[in-house]
Amino acid sequence: MMPEKQKCLEMLRRMYRIRFFEARVRDHYDYTSYLRDNPENEGVISGAAHLAIGQEAAEVGVCAALEPDDFVASTHRGHGHAIAKGADLKPMMAELMGRKHGYSGGCGGSMHIFSSELGLIGGNGIVGAQIPIATGAAFSAKYRGTRQVAVAFFSEGAANQGAFHEALNMAALWDLPAVYVCENNLYAATTPATITLSPPDVAVKSAAYDMPGIIVNGQDVLEVYRVASEAVARARAGNGPTLVECKTYRFVSHAGGGKGDHNNPEELETWKRKDPIALFERKLFDAGRLTDRQKQTIISEAEAAAREAVDYGKQSPYPEFDDMPVTPGVPV
Repeated sequence: MMPEKQKCLEMLRRMYRIRFFEARVRDHYDYTSYLRDNPENEGVISGAAHLAIGQEAAEVGVCAALEPDDFVASTHRGHGHAIAKGADLKPMMAELMGRKHGYSGGCGGSMHIFSSELGLIGGNGIVGAQIPIATGAAFSAKYRGTRQVAVAFFSEGAANQGAFHEALNMAALWDLPAVYVCENNLYAATTPATITLSPPDVAVKSAAYDMPGIIVNGQDVLEVYRVASEAVARARAGNGPTLVECKTYRFVSHAGGGKGDHNNPEELETWKRKDPIALFERKLFDAGRLTDRQKQTIISEAEAAAREAVDYGKQSPYPEFDDMPVTPGVPV
């Protein structure tokens, strides 16, 4: 059953905000060959920047099933998770630019978006590290007797890490309120899953830990939302964790602000015909939940928000030394 109209429109709004935010990141990413043609953008965003354009349905579908105080542990490709959970584009962009007014004070960059107010317990540059972190948050919720749920986003490459198996085993043993969401985009960095993953479906690994494992079309936000809602409800009721595998695809290269060449151009064109935003719009039009005017308003607002985020980031100051977090007892 399709959610009520306002819920659907908000989901579409967040998908567009993610898409346009990441498009702006791509436009303002700094690397040598790009600077020759766009010198005005020098130094705006540097360092690591991993985009997930094309994966918006998995991000928004899951986060739409969560409450504001639920936890999300993200990946190095985590802009969409943060925005889907409600992050403001302005401090998001400021963080990517290394500015003081970013979510992590300009100290974390693209891979380490953190906000305790939003339940964002951090992105992570270590492949698979967010899985035990989310498991710890789920244990905390159970120990404290809250109704909070913890979600770990990861890719199929992380399912080959020992931390994945250790965390799922612990969560199953202790009936923790956790949902493990694998965004299977078919590539671990640039290595195809066909030569690294056995069996090819991550969800079947749940059987080893006596928990539900569900495969869903990761390009269909309504299907993701339905499955995620059931998994979240199960966790919140004290019935333990679920492994959800979203079959999805990123439309850009692995790193470097998505400016490199994609591994497989023919495969890419096939998946672009499954664009999650276009698919959702068709369903909303068919159901009478979206008009052309509403669509254009959503697009205009998302584009404006992304532009304003860039301006905000550029105007934000760089952090001073005294703004840096210091561990007590550690000399600097």
